[in-house]
Amino acid sequence: MASSTKIGDISTDAMTLTRFTMEEQMKHPGASGSLTLLLSSLATACKATEAAVRKAGIAQLYGISGDTNTTGDEQKKLDVLANDLFINLLKSSYQTCAMVSEENENMIEVPVAKHGRYIVCFDPLDGSSNIDCLVSIGSIFGIYRRDSDEGGVTEQDCLLPGNKLVAAGYCVFGTACMMVISTGNGVNGFTLDPSIGEFILTAPDMKVPTKGKIYSVNEGNSSYLHEKLIKYFTNCKYPASGKPKGARYVGSMVADVHRTICYGGIFMYPASTSAPNGKLRLLYECNPMAFIMEQAGGKAVTGRGCERILDVVPTGLHQRVPIFLGSADDVEEVLSYLNAE
Repeated sequence: MASSTKIGDISTDAMTLTRFTMEEQMKHPGASGSLTLLLSSLATACKATEAAVRKAGIAQLYGISGDTNTTGDEQKKLDVLANDLFINLLKSSYQTCAMVSEENENMIEVPVAKHGRYIVCFDPLDGSSNIDCLVSIGSIFGIYRRDSDEGGVTEQDCLLPGNKLVAAGYCVFGTACMMVISTGNGVNGFTLDPSIGEFILTAPDMKVPTKGKIYSVNEGNSSYLHEKLIKYFTNCKYPASGKPKGARYVGSMVADVHRTICYGGIFMYPASTSAPNGKLRLLYECNPMAFIMEQAGGKAVTGRGCERILDVVPTGLHQRVPIFLGSADDVEEVLSYLNAE
């Protein structure tokens, strides 16, 4: 058994992300270690992106690149850099056969010589509109195992529902850099220790409170939203009894969802007359976050009846979907308004 001592702020037996994934791997005797290697490559991509974010002002990485991505958003310089980092590190992991990125219109196929068994869908830098004003941003990813090893990889291989995710995670770049992951056995948070360049387990077995005191939505879009949602917002602000809910909305999904997991409440990006299918993308934003939220004890739905986000079968790489996720009681409450006659 390893000895553990702590001198000052330094532990001699820290639980790093690499050690954690290795120990999880050992619980499955038939595991090949390929998922462990893939998560290590994703951690490196997150570290490299975090380093770029920290020096963006000095390295003149603020501002737009002059292009737009496949969903019509203006690409920031950091968007392009983060996308290249993720693509190159995932290709060189030898564990992927294809990737789907917010920044690329088509599926990214990995050369056959570097083929692995996994498909990774990712948003390399979520919250781009907040980059220049130093608000928290992040990266989101979801990992699927390809259903078949036969023939070349096609777009259809990537159109998998969230209930087939093998693992998912996000990395938030804020006052600290934290990587939150789930491999289907709970949720764990790892904070980057810049002095050693390692993610250290600081938030084991994260759980979202059953009910929260915060609702998170862009109420500036209220004129485009269904009157049932407006009634819900009104009840949040003027409840018949008790204190009103607090309103918090950052505009970076990573930041808003991370706060929701930590403090409870609900995050929403609903359908509207201006965006009938919502704004957020299913494969690389909603599915990974829904997977993590459910693993943390919360719920994630589309608002169409009681449909789970994870049960939506994708029809396109950049398909959009409405989303309501967070504390179980809060999600049920908003559904009671949406499903009311």
